[in-house]
Amino acid sequence: MKVGLISDTHCVFGKELYDFLKDVDVIWHCGDFGNINTLLEIAAFKPLLGVYGNCDDYDIRGEVPEYRTFNAEGKRVLMIHIGGYPGHYSYKSYELIKQYRPDIFVCGHSHILRVMNDKNILGGDDRMLVMNPGACGLMGFHPVRTALRFSIENGEVKNLELGQWARETGDKVGKL
Repeated sequence: MKVGLISDTHCVFGKELYDFLKDVDVIWHCGDFGNINTLLEIAAFKPLLGVYGNCDDYDIRGEVPEYRTFNAEGKRVLMIHIGGYPGHYSYKSYELIKQYRPDIFVCGHSHILRVMNDKNILGGDDRMLVMNPGACGLMGFHPVRTALRFSIENGEVKNLELGQWARETGDKVGKL
């Protein structure tokens, strides 16, 4: 399974995202679509699993939940918009992590790209992969727009790739 992970589109889903995500099987969107048209545009492009963000209105909240848990190729996934990161989880995320014990925790909101393991939250030898794709929209303080793509094969996350583009022009920045 090939996954595209995005967040904080804030009404922008441009050509660079179509190109970067063209070969994925599913898009996971961690909230702040911006408007219902953006959600519908992404869902028409690829199968979509998403959650709503703090900037999303009731039209979007009627289409996607606040958080969701699901299984992806043998991995338990927890998705929420305002999540945090190891040692700094939101209260709600911390409670959901304890309840669902995910292998992969994905969130957005901060506009800060992070991919890291949390080996302490679940205890024992269990590790939880924490992923925040940053922001791929234009609103916010982020200097570049970012998105992630990766594969889940035989219960393992593989081939993690970063897409990043100049905020105003959409030109590719650095290496993929």
